[in-house]
Amino acid sequence: QVQWVESGGGLVQPGESLRLSCKASRMITSVFNPESMGWYRQAPGKERELVARIDSNHQTDYVDSVKGRFTVSRDNSKKMVYLQLNSLKPEDTAVYYCNTVPVKKSWGQGTQVIVSS
Repeated sequence: QVQWVESGGGLVQPGESLRLSCKASRMITSVFNPESMGWYRQAPGKERELVARIDSNHQTDYVDSVKGRFTVSRDNSKKMVYLQLNSLKPEDTAVYYCNTVPVKKSWGQGTQVIVSS
């Protein structure tokens, strides 16, 4: 069973940056590489949403609310997916998760991002 290990979250002030990392533990490279991967987030009291996606050709897509501020990338050799969060806003506060797109695997524990002054 694949395990997603997310890290990099924290408490930051508005306008600051964070870099989130996700490792696909227990997933062999030949399975990871063809998968489209996504970063999802769940804010308090809200449904989980997909905010950034990267496919096997490294083409990316973002939800409108993060376009121009977030950047998703992947390193297939390390089975890693990253999310660079710039110009953070209080409304970006959420638990961030990685998973395939569409979701095929169980969720990891996520990493908490809190944006507050």
